[in-house]
Amino acid sequence: MAKILFANKKFGELVLPDRLSVREYFPGRVGNTAVADVDDLTRDALARPIACQPLKAMLKPSDRVLVLIDDNSRTTPVDVMLPSILEQIATAGVPDAQVNILVALGTHRPLDDRELRRRVGDRIYTRFRVLNHEWYNPDSLHNLGKTDAGTEIWVNKLAMKADFIIGLGHIVPHRVAGYSGGGKIIQPGISGPATTGHTHWLSAYYSAAEMLGQPDNSVRQEMEEVARRVGLRFIVNVVQDSNGKAVGVFAGDPVKAHREGCRLAAKVYGVAVAGQADIVISEAFPTESELWLATKALQAAAVVVKPGGVIILAAECAEGISPSHERIILEHGFQPLAEVATLVSSGVITDVNVASYLARVGNILQLARCFLVSRGVTPMQGAKMKFPVVESLNAAVEQALRLVNRQPEVAVLHHGSEILPILDKKNGG
Repeated sequence: MAKILFANKKFGELVLPDRLSVREYFPGRVGNTAVADVDDLTRDALARPIACQPLKAMLKPSDRVLVLIDDNSRTTPVDVMLPSILEQIATAGVPDAQVNILVALGTHRPLDDRELRRRVGDRIYTRFRVLNHEWYNPDSLHNLGKTDAGTEIWVNKLAMKADFIIGLGHIVPHRVAGYSGGGKIIQPGISGPATTGHTHWLSAYYSAAEMLGQPDNSVRQEMEEVARRVGLRFIVNVVQDSNGKAVGVFAGDPVKAHREGCRLAAKVYGVAVAGQADIVISEAFPTESELWLATKALQAAAVVVKPGGVIILAAECAEGISPSHERIILEHGFQPLAEVATLVSSGVITDVNVASYLARVGNILQLARCFLVSRGVTPMQGAKMKFPVVESLNAAVEQALRLVNRQPEVAVLHHGSEILPILDKKNGG
């Protein structure tokens, strides 16, 4: 019997019959790539920024500076990286009172005071103004017109009051934007839901294979246009291995530094996959606090599964489906793009960001039979979403084996929310 353990040990041991052909795939294994101290990496990156001057040379003492950080849905070591960035700002003569730190929530839930303090560290929390992006509050947003492609730009008003904007984040493969990081700290990070809805709706017209790990796709380019218009001047992005240890930090120009980081991220998270499989088991760790985030691992599985096969998503979902969007998700469930597009055009669904999510997942549920193993989502909720919830991984495998009428090949994706499957075309990929 093949015995498999996942990073989230709460799922227990998965036991697969010996008769199955099983392949396991792990991201974050890059040979002799050194894992270094993240503070040292950050200082080195700031000292040698990519395609621009050092940060302290770009700033003036009179500048009002806005530092954007990501939230708890990312593994970015914000509390370790921020001190070096703030030190450069202080060296340029900018007083603390002219520096704001804004959590770029996108459309995620706000962080409470305890989470904010933990995110930035005690000393920074007491020294600087640390705020959540209020995407849900129209009064907190400013309209900047439209991009050339027609995206309405709604952005946090603090960005309009800033003379210099710095974005801090991490880079991993991403279904919507190719990779996280870079300009995403603005869009969707501190944008209004209308802006985010437009860019994410565009992504629903592409498959996961067309977007995941492709940094120069049309959606990423639109996000970067929004970021440029808002005024993002400098980024500091980290690439981590599958244990969350930093292997590289990239600072400088929001596009050029980001692309350098993407090249390393491709080596860290890219995994050669020997063809598609009948059954794909994908763990959502480490991005599994809610189903909204956990389905990143479903997107990776969609690249690997054979059409008509089975995907099993293992996701803790301690915060349920989505603290921000659960009502709409349960009301409409996951549906293919064409059906969701009809609901949007008829005005039944007005939140296009959620609509794009329903369609992206709905397209996969049409491609393959999918099961969710989660203690944070109930079977009744799964039925409403058209995404069946099964009590355990072993029970899900039993159901999958009954659905596949052949000697099945099984692929197991560890750290599925970050892995970048690269199919071997010679072997049926």
